Amino acid sequence: MAQQRLPHTREVFLDPRGDDRSLRVTWHQESQLVVLSLWRDNVCAGTFRLAADEVPDLISFLRKGLDVAYDAARERVERVERPSEAG
Repeated sequence: MAQQRLPHTREVFLDPRGDDRSLRVTWHQESQLVVLSLWRDNVCAGTFRLAADEVPDLISFLRKGLDVAYDAARERVERVERPSEAG
């Protein structure tokens, strides 16, 4: 059975916990909405409608969190790669 390709206005993110959990993000240009939906076993468990003009705030929030995560990871790598200065 061939896998159906989703339209370019939708993206699916799989949950690492498995059990067919996923987040689907769908643009609805005609309504100026982005719909975030939580799925499990091909059943929609809930949705959230985000106005298109609020998307930049969501992206900014995610970007800030990613920056913090990258900075923390970079600091861990630098501590491991640098010889101890104590002693």
